[in-house]
Amino acid sequence: MPKPPVSTPRNRTPDRRAALAQYRSRANGYDNELALFEPLRREAVARLNLGRGDTVLDVGCGTGLSFALLDDAVGHQGRIVGIEQCPEMMDKARERIAAQGWKHVSLVQAPAETAHLDELADAALFHFTHDVLQCPEAIANVLRHLKPGARVVATGLHWAPLWAWPVNLFVLGAALYSVTAMDGLGQPWSGLATQLDAFEVDDGAMMGGVYIATGTWRGAEHRGT
Repeated sequence: MPKPPVSTPRNRTPDRRAALAQYRSRANGYDNELALFEPLRREAVARLNLGRGDTVLDVGCGTGLSFALLDDAVGHQGRIVGIEQCPEMMDKARERIAAQGWKHVSLVQAPAETAHLDELADAALFHFTHDVLQCPEAIANVLRHLKPGARVVATGLHWAPLWAWPVNLFVLGAALYSVTAMDGLGQPWSGLATQLDAFEVDDGAMMGGVYIATGTWRGAEHRGT
C-alpha cells in the first residue's frame, strides 16, 4: 500500500521542500504507483517524434521510467538527460542506468529552474511534473537548453468538467499525493502554451482527468511573442 501524502497541496505556488519530502517517501514504490499511466507515457514519448542521434531532456525524470522508451527512440548514438531534484529518486534512476548499461544516459540532480546542461537538446519531456510546469523559472530554464524547433511534450493531471465528479475525485486524490499546490490544475499547460508554436492540447485521456500537450520551441529570440 502506498504511504499517505507527506503534505497536502494547500499552497498557491509549488513548495520545493514539500515536494522533496513527498518524493523521498515515494521513491521505493514509485514505479508501481505509476503503472496505471504507462500507456500515457508511451504516447507522450511517441509524440516527441525523436530520431536516432537526438538529445532529449527528461524533466523530473524520477526513477527513470521513461528512459527505456527514450532509448528505443534515440538509440545509443543519441543522448538522454534526466533532470531530477530528489536524491532518493535519483538513486533509483542510477540503478536503472547501471542495470541496463546505458552509457548515453546522464543525470542532473537539481531543480528544473537551476539545472545546467552542456549542450542544447532536440526535445523535452515533462511527464507528470505539475509543480515544475507551475514554475515560470523552471520552464524558462528548460527551454533555454533547447534548440529552436525542438519538440516539447507535457502530460499530467487536470480538472475534468464539473459534471464529471467521479473523475475529479480521482484527480483530487492523485493531486493530494503528488503535487504541492492545486493552482493550475484547470490548465496546467498554460505556462508552456505562451512559449511554444503549434501548441495543441488533448485533454480527453482517462475520461478527461489527464492531458497531453505538444508544441515546438520557437527559440529564445522569439520568447514570449
